Amino acid sequence: MQDIILETRGLTKQYGGVHALTDANFTLRKGEHVAIMGDNGAGKSTFVRQLTGVEQPTRGQIIFDGQEQRFAGPIAAREAGIETVFQNLALADDLDVPSNLFLGREKIRFNLGPFSILDKKAMREATMAALVKTGVKIPNLMNTIRNMSGGQRQCVAIARTAAFKSKLVIMDEPTAALGVQETAQVENIIRTLKEAGEPLILISHNMRQVFDLVDRIVVFRRGRIVANLRKEDTDGQDIVSYITGAKTGSEFESAV
Repeated sequence: MQDIILETRGLTKQYGGVHALTDANFTLRKGEHVAIMGDNGAGKSTFVRQLTGVEQPTRGQIIFDGQEQRFAGPIAAREAGIETVFQNLALADDLDVPSNLFLGREKIRFNLGPFSILDKKAMREATMAALVKTGVKIPNLMNTIRNMSGGQRQCVAIARTAAFKSKLVIMDEPTAALGVQETAQVENIIRTLKEAGEPLILISHNMRQVFDLVDRIVVFRRGRIVANLRKEDTDGQDIVSYITGAKTGSEFESAV
């Protein structure tokens, strides 16, 4: 189907005798926002590590934007158009906002090898455009990350996904360490991405957040996908039943 941006078929990851992920069949359509839920150790992070090239799957296929992929590493996944916001943010504390957005992808004004000159103006302008696109408000772009609040740091990490031509955004617990006001700001950014038609995978334990933000919920348990449900066809109690195993994979039916 032409509207599918990401599909996995039988994606499996083993660490020795441990099956961390088994036969994960997953589909994401263009413009769709999907939540991945599950208890700790359910396989959520393992799944994302395979998608983003952090690890190589033991077997299975990843089809991204119509092409089968096996990313050699996170940079390859990023170059293909997958932008990921991890829990640890991966920001450089002593750099300002534009420098963080373009870390590893700096714009060069004059390419003189080890003495190349950065195009700081172009990076600053692109940063401002990314902030506008995501609705992120940062009062001072030249402020270092170290001097920002947790919410501002998270917003910078999210804005980084909009500074480049991303085809898919993955967010791993983006509000886990934030207060109420900062959480609301990040959730508004996710809604802005939805309005812009950006597909997104959201890993979250926050049931209220999931039901507020996504179209579909996929539940992992013990390394397997046990539920794939449209938001309007389920509720929090139903999701908890799948997470805890009160409902099992034998009842699993794919959402259309």
